[in-house]
Amino acid sequence: MSKICEWCGGNRIVDSEQTVYWELPDGTRAVEIENTPSIRCLDCTMEYQEEALIKEIEDQLFLINTKLLPKSITHAELMQQPRILKRNYFDFSDL
Repeated sequence: MSKICEWCGGNRIVDSEQTVYWELPDGTRAVEIENTPSIRCLDCTMEYQEEALIKEIEDQLFLINTKLLPKSITHAELMQQPRILKRNYFDFSDL
């Protein structure tokens, strides 16, 4: 089953990696996240992250000490940061 673009509905999409900028949960600053898994649509040229990955990044930012993050980090490095909490207790989407 082929994937379709979430923006235009086209089916010519490819996996890519992008640099993205994410605001920290406390709103104090944003961080640059390099090599973030992304989708690129060859029809509409939109580049985006899938919802599951967005949730993964946001959960990780809630679970780590963001004060220790540098201004720029790779996606892999971000996901390897030690967690302070075991889960995101502020996520009520599963209820």
